[in-house]
Amino acid sequence: MRATKEVVRQKIIAARDLIKCNPLTPELATELFTSKGMGIFRFSAALIEWFESELNDVKRLCVQAYKNACHLPRSSASALFIFPKTHADKESTLPLAVLTRELLLHAKRCMRHEDVSKKIMLAGLNSTLDEWFCNSFAELIKKMELWKWNDATGDFWSRLAKALQQSNI
Repeated sequence: MRATKEVVRQKIIAARDLIKCNPLTPELATELFTSKGMGIFRFSAALIEWFESELNDVKRLCVQAYKNACHLPRSSASALFIFPKTHADKESTLPLAVLTRELLLHAKRCMRHEDVSKKIMLAGLNSTLDEWFCNSFAELIKKMELWKWNDATGDFWSRLAKALQQSNI
């Protein structure tokens, strides 16, 4: 998995550098980076266990790319790209949001049909709930407030619960 993470990181850097000195409008450059840079992250997000430091590194690279898209120096404030649209001018696609979305989509795809994948997912959920001494997934999400990312992401369901808790969903 380390090799996959490094490939993702290198492709994000390449996408960031692609829009560094571009003639595109900020909107088009942002769309290009989101497509190329975040697209590669999206592909592996649900299947790989990302540590907090790795997610922060990807987030840092993304914010640098969004600054490049707007022709801003790297030393300019990052709040414009990190805060929600209600608190800042732009709301950029960041790794935690992509990770949360992909985890939810993966769960939806696996639970869609009455088949083996659904049974495996439900068995994993029951195992996770037992491990964390929870009676429901909602209780697991609430419990994730007490745990750091790296301690709470050992399996798919705890990773999803932590991502939802951090996203305030």
